[in-house]
Amino acid sequence: MATVETDPVSSLPKLGLHTMFRLGLFQMGLGIMSLLTLGVLNRILIDELSVVPWIAASAIAVYQFVSPARVWFGQLSDSKRIWDYQRTGYVWIGAILFTTSSFLALQVVWQLGLSLQASGWSLVTMAWAVLLGVVFGGYGLSLSMSSTPFAALLVDVSDEDNRSQLVGIVWSMLMVGIVVGAIVSSKLLNTPNICGQAILTYDPSKGGGTVNISELQAAINPVFVIMPGLVLGLAWIATLGVEKRYSRFSTRSHYVEREDQITLGRALKILTASRQTGLFFGFLLLLTLSLFMQDAVLEPYGGEVFGLCIAETTQLNAFFGTGTLIGIGSTGFLVLPHLGKQRTTALGCALAAACFSLLILAGFTQNVSLLKSGLLFFGLASGMITAGATSLMLDLTAAETAGTFIGAWGLSQAMSRGLATVLGGVVLNIGKEIFSQPVLAYGLVFLLQAVGLVASIFLLNRVNIREFQDNAQRAIATVMAGDLD
Repeated sequence: MATVETDPVSSLPKLGLHTMFRLGLFQMGLGIMSLLTLGVLNRILIDELSVVPWIAASAIAVYQFVSPARVWFGQLSDSKRIWDYQRTGYVWIGAILFTTSSFLALQVVWQLGLSLQASGWSLVTMAWAVLLGVVFGGYGLSLSMSSTPFAALLVDVSDEDNRSQLVGIVWSMLMVGIVVGAIVSSKLLNTPNICGQAILTYDPSKGGGTVNISELQAAINPVFVIMPGLVLGLAWIATLGVEKRYSRFSTRSHYVEREDQITLGRALKILTASRQTGLFFGFLLLLTLSLFMQDAVLEPYGGEVFGLCIAETTQLNAFFGTGTLIGIGSTGFLVLPHLGKQRTTALGCALAAACFSLLILAGFTQNVSLLKSGLLFFGLASGMITAGATSLMLDLTAAETAGTFIGAWGLSQAMSRGLATVLGGVVLNIGKEIFSQPVLAYGLVFLLQAVGLVASIFLLNRVNIREFQDNAQRAIATVMAGDLD
C-alpha cells in the first residue's frame, strides 16, 4: 500500500489573532523604550541639565547608527541556537541588556549634569558625554540583538497568507506602546517637586538658581526601573512558547532572504541601482530627515517655551501616537482607494508641513491646546504618509528580491532617522546662537522640517512606477549578480 507524504509545514498549527497580538506585546515594549530615550532623557539633558542640544542629540542618536549590526545578529540567530531556541534566546538576552542599559544611560546622564554644574564643559564633562554615546551604542546593539531575531521569528512562525496581517498588528502595537508609555510615564513623573521653580536651588556663587539633580534622581530613577521592568515582562510574555509551537524554521530547507540580512554597502548599491530606485531612495531619505528632526527637540520645546513639567511633555507623545494610529488605519480605507498611493503620500507630506506651522504658532501664542492639536494632526498626517509610502514602496519592489529591497529601505531609514535626530539638535543649537528667544530657535527646526517635506513632494512627483517595473528590476538583478560573483 502506498503511503501519502504529508507536508511538514501544513501539519504545524497556524497563528491565531490572539497569538499575533501577544507577539505584538514585544513591539509595544519597544514603543515604551523609545519614549523613555527620546521622550524623557532628551528633555532632561537639554532642558533641566542645559546640555548643548547637538551633543545631547548626537549621544542619543548613536543607538540608530549601530543598526548595521542587525545583519550579524540575524545571521547569528540563523546558525547558533541559545537555550535550544533559534530566536527566542536572543530576544530574551537582548531585552535584558537593553532594559538594563537604559537605566545605566540615565546614571551617566546624572554624572554628566553634575560635572557640567561643577566645572562647565571641562575634559571630565566631555568624557561623560562620550561615555553616554558609548552606552547608547550598547543600547542600540542590544536592541538589534533582540529585535532582529524577533523580526526573523515573525517570518518563521507565519505563512505567506497571514504574514502581512501579523506584521500589521505587531507594527501597530509599537504605536500603542508609545501612547500607553506616555500615559503611564507621565503619571509616574507627575511630581510637583521636579516641576518649574520647585526643582531649582539657589546658589549664591553662581548668582541664580541651579537644578537640584538629587531631586530629579529621586523622582526619575524609579521610572527607569519600573518601565524597563514592565518591558522585560512584556518581551517574555510575547514570546514564551511561540517558537516551539509555531516555528517553521527547521522545515524550510530553502533559503528565505530576510530584510535583516542586508549590509549597508549592499543597501546603497540596490537603492541607487537605477534612476527610479535612486529617486525613491532620495525621496525616502529627505522624508525621514524631515519627519523625525523634532525627535530630540519636541519635549525640550514643551519645557522651555511652554513651561511644561517633565510629566506633561512626556504626555505629548500620546497625542502624536494616537494620531498616527488613526492616520494609518483610516488611510487604507478612506484615502488610498480614492487618491492612489502617490497622491496620498504627497497629500500627507503637505498636511504634515502645514502642521509644523501650527506647532510654531502654538509657541508664539503660548497655547498648549494648539500644541497638542498640532501634534495630533501631525500624527494623522504621518500615518497617511506611512500608509501611502509603504504601499508605494511595495510597488517599487521587485518580487524576486523583495527581502533585499525592503531590507535596504529599512536599514537606510534607521540610519536616516539617526541623522535626523542629530540634525535636529544641530539646527536647534544654531537657532539658539542666532536668536535670543527660544521659540525662534525651535521654530527654525520646525520650519526646516516643513521645507524638507515640501521638497520631498517634488522628488515624489518624479517617481514613475511603470519605468521602475520596466528597468529597475533588471538593474537590481545586475547588482545582486555582482554581489554573488
